[in-house]
Amino acid sequence: MQEIILWAAVGTGFTFLMTTLGSATVFFFRKNISEKLNRIFLGFAAGVMIAALIWSLLIPAIEEAEEYGINGWIPAAGGMIMGIIFIMLLDWVMYRLRFAKNENENLSWHRSVMMMLAVTLHNIPEGMAVGLSCALALQGGAQDMALYTSAMTLALGIGIQNFPEGAAISLPLRQNGISSGKAFLYGCASGIVEPIFGILTVLVAGSIKTIMPWLLSFAAGAMFYVVVEELIPSAHFEKHFNFGTIGVAIGFLVMMILDVALG
Repeated sequence: MQEIILWAAVGTGFTFLMTTLGSATVFFFRKNISEKLNRIFLGFAAGVMIAALIWSLLIPAIEEAEEYGINGWIPAAGGMIMGIIFIMLLDWVMYRLRFAKNENENLSWHRSVMMMLAVTLHNIPEGMAVGLSCALALQGGAQDMALYTSAMTLALGIGIQNFPEGAAISLPLRQNGISSGKAFLYGCASGIVEPIFGILTVLVAGSIKTIMPWLLSFAAGAMFYVVVEELIPSAHFEKHFNFGTIGVAIGFLVMMILDVALG
């Protein structure tokens, strides 16, 4: 068991490191940037999330459910609905707590927290998936090198995907007025859940597999709500320009290519 935990820690530690490196891009941009570039950053974050919720969450959820003999659309749709409702209720609570006094003052804070929460929820099932793959590889024994290769490939793929996700959190936070250091730490915090839940999954591997499709879809629903409610409207706020759309396209293409190429 100690060897399995060590492998899970190494695999998810790498994915967390990539999130950290992506978040560190915030240090390479000056404090005040043009409104055009800000819209591109927000659109980029939206595009990354859209691609991630499709290829990293919903499609794997459908495939895993079908492996257990379940219609793939059931956990995909059910989990996504629950994720949307959960974030919607949380959004309402945050609005009541923070917006009662000064809505304009708290708008940036609200959007930033919602985005960070969505990516964090997305990282939880990814960390669990890496933990499970490491556990299966070691249980298969040294003779089954295919399982080891699969575990390492999964960790590598998720880690590379996490780089733009870290940037998608820290960069918009910086443009919302948060200091570079805090924006970096918030980006890192979204990824720390991967090693935590990766190791926890190893400890309860036998009972977690069947609910993974629901967890993946739940995270997809959370990301969907944040993209539609917060990011895309903010990227196109007031003026009708195409900069937000360009950012969405860039983010979507980058994440789609990473997901498909490394999937």
